Amino acid sequence: MAMADLVAAMPGDRSLLIVEDDKSFLQRLARAMEGRGFTVTTAESVADGLTQLETTSPAFAVVDMRLEDGNGLDVISALKRRRPDARAIILTGYGNIATAVNAVKLGAVDYLSKPVDADDVVAALLALEGRRAEPPENPMSADRVRWEHIQRIYELCGRNVSETARRLNMHRRTLQRILAKRAPK
Repeated sequence: MAMADLVAAMPGDRSLLIVEDDKSFLQRLARAMEGRGFTVTTAESVADGLTQLETTSPAFAVVDMRLEDGNGLDVISALKRRRPDARAIILTGYGNIATAVNAVKLGAVDYLSKPVDADDVVAALLALEGRRAEPPENPMSADRVRWEHIQRIYELCGRNVSETARRLNMHRRTLQRILAKRAPK
């Protein structure tokens, strides 16, 4: 199903809560989702997400798994208690089978690894019941995913090469060579 068909087939209630602690990613995703017909509310922490749910029960939610003040699954659980028909997905940079299974048990309809494209988010949110979204036409290459992960950790470490290399269990000079290159396609 084409993206235009998915957006046209959206239900009347297009309210969406995005809970993400990476502010720049949150802003980009919010703008992209508004451009695809959603009415977006944002939160930067579990506490903010739960506060938003006290005043509104959105039809859709996109929640980061690991937030500074806790686990995004708490937001999914609260949303499902308030609105059982809500469709939510979990985003994470740290995917593993156990957390994916737990996310689905708590009510998430899908589990996407970061970095993620807005079209992939829409496809996952609007996938028919019991069916997974179709794989993307042009997914990021493994080299690009690795590069994005390294860049994210580098930024989180305050652009400190030595600290980033230590956390990635990588030699500092190897990391410097990777950082000096352009992003792979």
